[in-house]
Amino acid sequence: MDSYTSLLEKTRVPQPSLQKFAVISIFSKLRTAPVHLGPDSEPGTQAISQCLQSSSPAVVDQSVRELCRLVLDSNLDQYRGLLELQSALEGSDPKFASLFVKSLGFLIRIVFERSNGSWKPESHEDHPFIKILSSRREVESELVNQILLFMAKNKGLGMVEVCEFLRPFLNFSIIRIPFSDSSLFLFVRQLISSMASFCCLFPNEAMPIFRLLLNCLKYFPLKSLEETRNFSYVAECVIDSFTVVLRQLVGKGLLITEAQLCGVELIENVLSLYTCPCKQSGGTEPIVELLKHMLAAQKDLALQYIPELSSVILSLSVLLIQSELEHEQLSILKFLHFLLKWKSETECFVDGAEHFLPEELLVIFPNISLISSPSKSVKGAANDLLVILERLLVKLLMTPKIELPKKRGYPSISRPELIAYRLLQHLWFQDQFSLSSSFFLRFASVRETDVEEMHGGPRSWAYQLKELAIWTVERRKSGLPAPRSHKSFLTEMPLLLGAIASVLLMHPSHGSAAIDALASIGIMDPKLGVPLLLVILFYNNIFTRKDVYQNMVPKLLGMLPSLASQSGMIPLVVQIILPMLHKDAKPVLYATATRLLCQTWEINDRAFGSLQGVLLPKGFTEFMSERNICISMAVSIRDVCRKNPDRGVDLILSVSACIESPDPTIQALGFQSLAHLCEADVIDFYTAWDVIAKYVQGYHEDPVLAYSVCLLLRWGAMDADAYPEASREVLKIVWGVGCSLQTDHNLQWAKAKASAFEALTKYEIPSIVKNISNFKQMVMDLLLSETNPDVLKALEGLQVKIIGHEHSTRRRFVKEKKVPANKIEKLLDVFPQVIFSSGKTSNDGELPGAALLSGSFTSNSLRSQGTARGLQDSHSGYEDMMVQIAASLQLSRNIFVALLSLQSWKAFVRRWMRANILSIDAKVSVIVSDKTSKAANDILKSMIRVAEESIPRSAENIALAIGALGAVLPPSAHTIKSTASKFLLGWLFQYEHEHRQWSAAMSLGLISSSLHVTDHKQKFQNITGLLEVLCCSKSSLVKGACGIGLGFSCQDLLSRVEATDDSNANEENPKMQEERLLGRIVRTLSLMLCPVADSSAYTLERLCAHFPASRDDIVTSITSELLDDNCDDLEDDIWGISGLVIGLGSSIGAIFRAGAYDAVLKVKDLIISWIPHMNSSVQDFGSSNERSEILLSVGSCLALPLVVAFCQKVEMVDGNELDHLVNGYMELISELLSVNKSGTFHKSLVMASTAGAGSLLACILSEGVHVIEVERVKCLLELFRKCYSSPYPPIIHLGGMFGVVNAFGAGAGNLVDFHPLNSSVHTGYDQKEHSYISGPILANPVCEEHSTSLMQEIFLVAQNSDDHHLQQYAAWAVSFLRYRLWYREILNSANGTQTESAGSKSVSQGVPEDSAVMKLALWLKSFNHSETGTNTHTCTVATILRCLSLAPRLPTLDWGAIVRRCMRYEAQVTGLLAPDIALKEGTLREECLQFALVHAKQFDALLTFLDELSDLSRFRMLELSFQSCLLNHLADLIKLFSGSRLEKLLDDVSNFLSSVTSDQVHNSEQKSSLRISCWKGLHQCLNEASLDSLEYIKNIERCMEMLFSLLPTPQSPAFMEMNRLNSVEWSEAVRCLVKARQGWLLDFLQVSHLHSVQRDIQFVEVLKKNQAKAKLVRIGSIPLTELGKIKSYLLNSESLGTWGVLLEVVATLQHSDGNVKRQWLVDAVEISCVSSYPSTALQFLGLLSGSCCKYMPLLILDQSTVLNDLPVTLTSLLSDPNWEVIAETFTSYLLTSTERIYSWATKLTLGDDTPSLQPINDSENDMAPILLRVMHHACVSLKDYLPLEKQLRLAHMVVI
Repeated sequence: MDSYTSLLEKTRVPQPSLQKFAVISIFSKLRTAPVHLGPDSEPGTQAISQCLQSSSPAVVDQSVRELCRLVLDSNLDQYRGLLELQSALEGSDPKFASLFVKSLGFLIRIVFERSNGSWKPESHEDHPFIKILSSRREVESELVNQILLFMAKNKGLGMVEVCEFLRPFLNFSIIRIPFSDSSLFLFVRQLISSMASFCCLFPNEAMPIFRLLLNCLKYFPLKSLEETRNFSYVAECVIDSFTVVLRQLVGKGLLITEAQLCGVELIENVLSLYTCPCKQSGGTEPIVELLKHMLAAQKDLALQYIPELSSVILSLSVLLIQSELEHEQLSILKFLHFLLKWKSETECFVDGAEHFLPEELLVIFPNISLISSPSKSVKGAANDLLVILERLLVKLLMTPKIELPKKRGYPSISRPELIAYRLLQHLWFQDQFSLSSSFFLRFASVRETDVEEMHGGPRSWAYQLKELAIWTVERRKSGLPAPRSHKSFLTEMPLLLGAIASVLLMHPSHGSAAIDALASIGIMDPKLGVPLLLVILFYNNIFTRKDVYQNMVPKLLGMLPSLASQSGMIPLVVQIILPMLHKDAKPVLYATATRLLCQTWEINDRAFGSLQGVLLPKGFTEFMSERNICISMAVSIRDVCRKNPDRGVDLILSVSACIESPDPTIQALGFQSLAHLCEADVIDFYTAWDVIAKYVQGYHEDPVLAYSVCLLLRWGAMDADAYPEASREVLKIVWGVGCSLQTDHNLQWAKAKASAFEALTKYEIPSIVKNISNFKQMVMDLLLSETNPDVLKALEGLQVKIIGHEHSTRRRFVKEKKVPANKIEKLLDVFPQVIFSSGKTSNDGELPGAALLSGSFTSNSLRSQGTARGLQDSHSGYEDMMVQIAASLQLSRNIFVALLSLQSWKAFVRRWMRANILSIDAKVSVIVSDKTSKAANDILKSMIRVAEESIPRSAENIALAIGALGAVLPPSAHTIKSTASKFLLGWLFQYEHEHRQWSAAMSLGLISSSLHVTDHKQKFQNITGLLEVLCCSKSSLVKGACGIGLGFSCQDLLSRVEATDDSNANEENPKMQEERLLGRIVRTLSLMLCPVADSSAYTLERLCAHFPASRDDIVTSITSELLDDNCDDLEDDIWGISGLVIGLGSSIGAIFRAGAYDAVLKVKDLIISWIPHMNSSVQDFGSSNERSEILLSVGSCLALPLVVAFCQKVEMVDGNELDHLVNGYMELISELLSVNKSGTFHKSLVMASTAGAGSLLACILSEGVHVIEVERVKCLLELFRKCYSSPYPPIIHLGGMFGVVNAFGAGAGNLVDFHPLNSSVHTGYDQKEHSYISGPILANPVCEEHSTSLMQEIFLVAQNSDDHHLQQYAAWAVSFLRYRLWYREILNSANGTQTESAGSKSVSQGVPEDSAVMKLALWLKSFNHSETGTNTHTCTVATILRCLSLAPRLPTLDWGAIVRRCMRYEAQVTGLLAPDIALKEGTLREECLQFALVHAKQFDALLTFLDELSDLSRFRMLELSFQSCLLNHLADLIKLFSGSRLEKLLDDVSNFLSSVTSDQVHNSEQKSSLRISCWKGLHQCLNEASLDSLEYIKNIERCMEMLFSLLPTPQSPAFMEMNRLNSVEWSEAVRCLVKARQGWLLDFLQVSHLHSVQRDIQFVEVLKKNQAKAKLVRIGSIPLTELGKIKSYLLNSESLGTWGVLLEVVATLQHSDGNVKRQWLVDAVEISCVSSYPSTALQFLGLLSGSCCKYMPLLILDQSTVLNDLPVTLTSLLSDPNWEVIAETFTSYLLTSTERIYSWATKLTLGDDTPSLQPINDSENDMAPILLRVMHHACVSLKDYLPLEKQLRLAHMVVI
């Protein structure tokens, strides 16, 4: 410092020249001094500072100059120089401020030049001009000069770069205005005006400067009037300068297009600030005038109108809507007029694909609203503008619709005017029911408790706007609170909404709905009444032109009455209507005006006076020749009577004039009017009837008149008893209409007839019966002959009323003891006493089969002894009887006889069990926990002991008895069944004892079919043993018996479902094991039969292909020859093969349950093909191959009945095929009996065919579905008679007798009971048709005589016969029939219980023979399309079923057969009925289901029917609609089924729906439809019972969990495009979940956070749960806090997956408290600051703010559009006082998020991959540009809520 001390002292001398010289010396020394004394040294720095801080002007002046030279000479760093000067400026005397500013300006220019224009300070704090401005106020004037000098000097470097450098400074200057005194604005004004003037000096460089100014103007504050005025001044400067520059550029011919575009941008920015919600009102006129002046200058310069000016028109239209001051409105109108005129003169319309809807159309409605202005100037300007708009409208109507071209890239940031125009364009060019244009309105219309928010399907935007407006107004009228957003758009949006709706009015699709919307807007805002009236007149003028379509005129005029909701509008509306009611007016106009006046009255009663004057009675006379006018008057009179009967009384004379009119239409309307008055009881019907009765003429000729008369006459029911004569006349008229047989105008007469029967329903049945003879029978006849659905519906109601009346007045039924109904029953009743009389005790051994079934040694005889000793001796007595019968009952190595024996032993074992249980009961001192097991154990021990000691013949029978014991025991008797199985397995593997093997095989299979559901191991052991012996045995008989055993085993395979244990997921579950076992059985039987059935080998191989062998199957080679050509004992081969065939046929049920439906058909076809006369290839006994194949026929004859019975039940066989089979049996038996052969095979085939034919006949007839000719039945019975009455071998006698009893329903020799035979065989109904028979033979009177004759013959043979074999077989056959017929009574007797007759439960079914229910039931039982030439219409059958469904009780009939026949009737008559009446396919079948559900509690047959339908294997075969129907009625099924059956039902449903999801048979809609039905069914289950009391609730919850997993994903395109089924499915799911247990529901919907959020199954499931939560919260099922739990997870997930859930959350928040919505908004923007998926949180912000702001009705729902609208929606929302409380907090978070996005986007642009603390997922990269632009724009719009520092940070961001 010492080096510069002397020189510094010299600067203090009082001589300026010496001071300057000293300063020069100091800086010269600084240039040449060494480093330690240079400018950067401490002495140098101090010297410079002292010079700059001197108080001497000369020193400071020279120091500044010298410092600048140091920088210029590079002796001092340029930034150091700026720092020294800035420091000196801040500490200097104010008088030196200008000097320092100039020096700083000089150095700034130097630095900028040296950087070649690339100098960009890091932050606004580092900007040199900002530092200068921030230092002191004295710098302002000189700073402006320096800015201009900076611009002038550096323009060579590029004005764009210069402006970019100045941008932060200009933004800082403007942003600081609200935070400083008014002087700063003066600086800003001077600065901007100077820069604008600079543009005038350098017009070629002006455009970047104007853009800089435009960009900075958006930061200009407009919160106060003062700030608004300041902005107006600044804008005026810029606009004036721009006009000057434009003139200069045009003169030079340079940059004209760019200048025009810049001008448009200038206008848009200025107008957007004037339309923002935060701006103070006023000050619009001068700005509008300036802008107009600027454009006028362009026009004066001969510049053309450019398309970009369309946005100016939009801005002006919104500004016009907002303006309320006349002078502002006038200026805007003139501006618009100027623009449109300029546009039309330029003729810049663009045709082709780029054609857009003219923007000026949005001006129409606000312009029309100003036509009524009191200001002449405004009115004149509006008229002038309307002339141009009208021409545009007409041109639009004549232009064909053009599709909207798709824009590429991101749409522009939204503004209010652009939002409105975008919606208009979208509605005009897109599909009228576009979901995206309606969804925000749907947000508003979703009700708090509405589950079906999307059910109605897509509706037009105009329609939804109308609904929203009406709903809002209704809430306002009722005093209920409306959402705040609704209140704001009620007051601020009606004009803008009306502007859009008024344009849509011209749309060919939206026009009608737009008119309704306009009317609703008028109701919503009373101020729009007059404008809407003017709109009607304006558009009416357009539509009535010859060159424009006129179909909208009536609808448009129909809007007039809606304006009458405002009392002040009534005079105006009436004033417009009345001129059309002059007598000289055109008839159509007069008629229209009458209707309009009536509609006006409907809305406001004040118009009634005018209406009454028009509807005077004389009008009908004056306008007699004008039918349209008279009809219009009559319709209006009817409407008055309907809406307000009191007013209708005032018009009673006019009503009378209508009735007296000769015109039937007017007369009909008069009757309808009077009907409304009578309905309201303001007119007494019979008083009126006395007056009008004479005018009720001609109704039988005119259907409309007949319909109206019936509408009136129904009201005569009330006082019918008081006026008997009049009511009789009335009833006859009504009945006459109902019975009308008119052929003309069929549909109109059908309507009249339906009205007549509905009228009759109003009357009491006794009154009708009294006045109409044979009424009930005629109603029945009409019901059976009518085909029209509407008439049938009315008749149904009448018939149901008759049924109810008969039930209420019925004679109480006294139940009597059942007595034998006919001779057959009498014979069977006395059979045991006759055969086993006390004197014939030896008959037990002589007639062993009969003794087993109905022997004399019964428990009843033992009970009569009355002592415990006697009871104890019963066991030994039964054992002795078993030994005796076993020794005498010869099976003769005949499998069929063995099956008969097996069935017989069941009856014997049941009696023995009962006796032993009674014995145990008698031992009082003995306590036994399980009496059944104890009794069975004693019996089994005896059987095993006797079997081991017996000779082969006895051992065979006892082995069968052991199997019978296992079959009759309950499944819970595990130990006994296991012991029996082990014993039989031991016998089965004794290959050296054939008699043990074959009998044990059959019994083992029978036991396997009755094992408990959990006895898997035993079942598998039994079946595996049978398979092994089948493959290894050398005996054909053993093989056949094994086949029978496997057939028995198949009955239980796959028949039950167990819950699987998840802990053993890798192990094979029981179901899979059973499927594998079934496959082994079918494959083994098929392979065994292949060598025998050469011609069927291919089919058998294909059958095996349905059950491929698994890897771990035991491979057993089947090498043994089943058929040995050298074998002498052919019978072994016959029954060996027969057993295999019967076993294969018996497996058909299990195959069906496995889902192999094609395999079922293959088995059926195979069995049929192996029977002669049913297959042409099997006819004789020629070659060896033919001989081997013919052996298959014996087993096929016996197997066919059970195959056909099953196929009938599952609808896999048709009537023609059944007829063919019956005929085949007839031909076969006839041929066999005609051939005189005595071979073993011949005898076996006769026996098998007769027994099988009887069984087939019984199974067909017992099913009750198919009818068979009586002659065929009698022919077969005669063939059976011939078999046992002719001298044939005993085995043929056996076949003939069992053919008879099987035909009667005995079911002898069948492995499966196909149909339970009703013990009450006589129905009391005499069939009218005798050529066909349906139902059991014994129940049919047609066959009674023949049947009785046959049974008497067999009975006599059993009683006494010379042929012992014949007697034995006869007794056995009769016993089978008796046992079968009274099976329930015998079983209940054995169990010690008593029940009602079969087919019904404890409800008495006494129904009078002449009752309507009996007649309908008998008709339903007997109708059949094949008996007569005409077919009954399915509508009639469905109606009868509905009537009977409503009957309190039914007669005892075989309702199962009746329902099955009705089920198949629709398919049988398809295509045969007249096509005039259409009925939905499957309706009849659904009615059958409804009927069965109603009456299943009373009839077991119906319960069985439902059980079969609900079984999974059967359910899969049903048609889709019927499956849906069953699922819909799950609740009804649950009421009927037992607990275990319920579990199976629900598990079956789950399995079915799971399998359907992955199959290729159903399309997506069908799958969804099934799931919807299931949801409905489960909802009904939960809705009808207490959840705590439901034992099966866990099954339902498992089913719901499975269904929930199948719900469509929330964001799927189908869902977003309003796929109705997906929406319905979600709604039904939510409806069901609402009813679930709260604890389970919350646990199920619990969401665990995923570590990696990816679009996988787990993520989709989470989305579904979140969506379900949102829906459940909305309807109040779960608390709102549950929704809050998913907030952070949801808003931090990828947007593609969460979009649908966001929609649901926002819909839910619509009905939440304002604090909740505000908190969600703040939390969402806070989450966006850290989220890896910020676009999701921002989309949610867009949805929530859009749904709550006033612009909600205008917003289009789209993921990108929602983001683009954020600046508008957020600004609008936060300007609301209720939301302003969070504005500062929200905007602060929004800025933080924006800065994060800005940093991220910048890194992406620069390619910087440096990891950040809060990274953003790469999937968001494509969204970076739009997110940044939107968020920055939103922050700018909300800048007033930010402090200065944050505003500056916002302004510093460079966003392109």
